Order: sequence, then structure tokens, then C-alpha cells
Amino acid sequence: MTDHQEQRLAIVGAGVMGTNITALALGHGVSVTLVDLDEETLATARTTVRQKLKHAALMGKLPADRPRGALTTTTALKDVADATTVIEAVVETTEAKRAVLTEVAGLVSPGTLLISNTSCIPISEMAGWVERGEELVGVHFMNPSYLITMVEVIRSPFTGAATLEKVTALLTTLGRRALVIEDAPGFVINRLLHPLINRAALLVQEGVADAETVDALLEGCLGHSTGPLRTADLIGIDNLVDSLNVLHERTGDPECRPCDLMLQKVRDGHHGRKSGRGFHDYRKAAQ
Repeated sequence: MTDHQEQRLAIVGAGVMGTNITALALGHGVSVTLVDLDEETLATARTTVRQKLKHAALMGKLPADRPRGALTTTTALKDVADATTVIEAVVETTEAKRAVLTEVAGLVSPGTLLISNTSCIPISEMAGWVERGEELVGVHFMNPSYLITMVEVIRSPFTGAATLEKVTALLTTLGRRALVIEDAPGFVINRLLHPLINRAALLVQEGVADAETVDALLEGCLGHSTGPLRTADLIGIDNLVDSLNVLHERTGDPECRPCDLMLQKVRDGHHGRKSGRGFHDYRKAAQ
């Protein structure tokens, strides 16, 4: 069997990142068991994954020599038990991630690779939640995962050498380039990016410039590919607020306290692309 056929991947959480990683894996020939709480969420996820696979293919980001992996969806977490790797991709709250990782660790066999796609929670903290902390590693896939090849791999003081070998093999199969970093709240990307987005939102809140102008200046002057506020809309402003709260709690950095405008957008349900409206309006583009 080839490497991609030997992998049995389970992903817990069928939101933005869960469906991104699922599309990436399927497109590289790795079969996936995708788990979420209800069938309605999974039905939406199946459609979303098909759309993302089509997008990846149109962009020439999938290997031409591999058949697609098979997708299985389920609401039963016990169905991850025979996976060779389980990726946790649930919401960025300590309570949700602890519950999932604790249960998953009790279901899988010793030697199973456990990955958290956490945005900000330290991996060393998570390692204390599971029976075999040496088998847990952080992998911060970028959004959209099926297009962006670079990933952060976060090694905690507990992460074993065998775990790093396994995660490197998986990411190689998925065509990703991994850079290994040491554990810290927010790691590298989000410790830099999230306060930047928060500050950009604060400038809009203060009336210094509108969202279009802030994004245009960051794109045109600093080479940011989409601008920080379009990036916020892609990530999901609700997810960003959760991550900023995690960073603020663990670092005390005042730049990580979500500004009032971001909090208001969450209250109003303006979460970004997934809701049709965030810092920018996507409703006309969808028509």
C-alpha cells in the first residue's frame, strides 16, 4: 500500500477548518471519517467539502496521480477508534477541546497520532488532558488549508520523537511544508496576526478609516495578500474573538483584548464570509 492508502484519518469538527482539512486529505487520496454533533451540520459539510475539492482542483492544487479518498460522516465519536490519526478541529474554547481530546484519547489505541488544530491554546496545556501526552502535537493549518502549503507544527515539551516522525509523514503525504516551533500561546502566526486584526478593527471603530481602506493600505503598502479585515472575515470573526480571548487570558497582552467593534459584530451575527457579512459584505457576490 502507498502512504496515502495506509493513513486512516478522522477529523472531529465539521466547521471551516474541519472541512478545509477534509478537502485537503481527500484530494491527496487519504480517506476521512468526519465527526460532528448533528446530521444537519454534516450534510452542510459534505456540500462544502465538494465545493472546496472543486476549487482546489481548479487551482491545480491536487495531485493528478491519486484517486480521491473516501468520505464517511458520523455523529458517533466512537467511530474514530480505528483511525491512525485523529485531528481535533472544534471551536476555540478550552471546554470544547478538553472534552473532545479527553474522549478521543480514551477511544484510540496507543500509538495513534493525536493532532489539535488549535489557534492559540498551548499544546503543553492540552497534553495534561490526555492519557498519553507524548502522542499529542499541534498542527496549525492555514485557511484555506487545501491551497496554502505551509503549516506550523507545535511541539510541546511532552511531544515524543515518534509523534514528530508520524506528523511529518502525514503532512508530507498531504503535500504540506511543515515548520516546527516550540510551544507558546498563539504560537507564531496567530500571536502576530490576531493582534494585527484587532488593531485594524480598532482603527475602523475609531473612524480613522473604513474597512476597505485599511485592507487596501495593508495590501498595497505592506504586501498583505488580502488585508487583515478580509482575513478576519475568512477566519470567522466569532472564531477570532474566541482566540483573542484565549491569548489575552494567557499572555495579558492588552492588544489581544477584542475591541468593541469585533464584539458587536459577533453579537449581530456578522461573522464574515460564512454568514454573508462581516467587515465586508459578501451577499451580493453570492447572488
